[in-house]
Amino acid sequence: MTPGLRFIAQRALSGEFLDWDVPLALSANPTRALSGPGALTGTIEPEYARLVGDDGEPLLQEWGTKLYLEVDRHLRWGGILTKASYDGAKMSVEFEGLTSYAHGLPFEEHLASGEMITPPDPYEGRDKNHDGYIDFTNPKRRMPEPPKGYPGPRIDAYDAFRSIWSHIQSKPGGDIGLRLDTHRLGRLLGAEDGSDPWELSWWNSPDCGQALDQLARDLPFDWIETHAWADGHQKVEHRLRLGTPRLGARRTDLRCADGENISAIAKPEGLGDEYADEVVVLGTGEGRAMARAQVYSYPTPRRRLRRVATVTDKTLSSPAALRLRGEQELAGRTQALQIPAVQIVDHPNMPFGSWQLGDDIRVQVHLPWVGDVDVWHRIVGDELSADGLCTLTLKRSESFHY
Repeated sequence: MTPGLRFIAQRALSGEFLDWDVPLALSANPTRALSGPGALTGTIEPEYARLVGDDGEPLLQEWGTKLYLEVDRHLRWGGILTKASYDGAKMSVEFEGLTSYAHGLPFEEHLASGEMITPPDPYEGRDKNHDGYIDFTNPKRRMPEPPKGYPGPRIDAYDAFRSIWSHIQSKPGGDIGLRLDTHRLGRLLGAEDGSDPWELSWWNSPDCGQALDQLARDLPFDWIETHAWADGHQKVEHRLRLGTPRLGARRTDLRCADGENISAIAKPEGLGDEYADEVVVLGTGEGRAMARAQVYSYPTPRRRLRRVATVTDKTLSSPAALRLRGEQELAGRTQALQIPAVQIVDHPNMPFGSWQLGDDIRVQVHLPWVGDVDVWHRIVGDELSADGLCTLTLKRSESFHY
């Protein structure tokens, strides 16, 4: 194993450390992902007596063991064992980030934002003969109109996100120790007039993981799970960072460049079906009353066929907000080229550990058929290998709207 690198195993619930140097051979490099759990796979061979408990059960148990990758006393990856298989003396293991735990768990409560509330009608059932008058009144009194409905309270998107995680971790055996940022996004769920409420109800059998992913994708916002030592390396703190409006920063102090720190470049790619030079944004309301904006970017002379993307965001109502959303979407759909990944070495231009997921970095490369390319890309994933290389998964910065 590389000096300064080790794998550490811990009980998922009790926090007891089981082994400080798990003899794990990686099958695939550990990966992290922006707004995703990341993964790590490996094997252990032969059988190690110290990895079997006094009860004969392996210390590495599915959904019962956390694993950390420590590099030079800093935790670079953390997750939970989700699958183990055995082939003679060889044990194969698959770990996923802690946030993967939410998937497959049902939401067993009712959470709503902006739902229409209809007050109870005190005269309901008091016109049994349907003559339009209140029964047994003298002189006859007409039935009043039933109370009108009104939109209920709306909740911030981050509060909804936290509520789902609180529900997950409040169940017996469900506390994985994940603590979430406490600030708000500033976006209320559901339409202001109650016409399109946001709702998560147990009777619809929603999946917690899918609900969390949809919230982050639709609004959108970023999240990253992090793991760090605390209490003098006696405890690990798990944090779920929430980005308002995004995580990461434009890093003018870092760059990836040919001939300096880049050792390999993934095949460049265009936008394909994602390309559009026109965007239609649909907001609050229904039918002809729906809020709508249309933005476009036509170069002169025009060289491409018209392509239109449609975006629906029921939180938007004003023309300015709709147009801004359209302009943000359009910025990411009119750029032609991106570098999906680069492999880098540890270098002063970009020392390992100097970036975080979500950062924008400058990528300077020379490409056949294209020439010199100098484009800002956002780091959406990374993969650290034991041979001193790191692969960064990238997306062109303009493809994100904040």
